[in-house]
Amino acid sequence: MSVTFSIPGALRDFTGGRSRVDIEGSPATLADALSLLWNLYPGIQDRVLTEQGELRQHINIFIGEENVRYTGGLASPVSPGAEISIVPAVSGGLSFSCSVRLEQYS
Repeated sequence: MSVTFSIPGALRDFTGGRSRVDIEGSPATLADALSLLWNLYPGIQDRVLTEQGELRQHINIFIGEENVRYTGGLASPVSPGAEISIVPAVSGGLSFSCSVRLEQYS
C-alpha cells in the first residue's frame, strides 16, 4: 500500500514539479512517511523540519483533514492509503477596505 503526499507550489522545485508524490511502503507514523519522502526528495526536509527535527512553525501538515499539530505531530499515525498534505501557513498581509462610488462610472 502507498501514501500520497500533496506538495505545495513552493516545494515543487524539489520534486521535479510534481504536485502529488506517491510513496510505496507502509509507514506507521508521519515521521516514517516523511523519512520515505526525504529518501526520494531530500531537498524538502530542510524546508519542513527545523535543525532540531521538529516541524517548522510556518508549515502545517494534514493527514486527511486532521492537522498533525493536534494529533501527535510527527508521531501521528498514518493509515494505508492516507493523503498527507504539506501546507505552508499563510499569515500577515494588509487589511483594508475599498469603496467605489458608482456615479464615477456613470
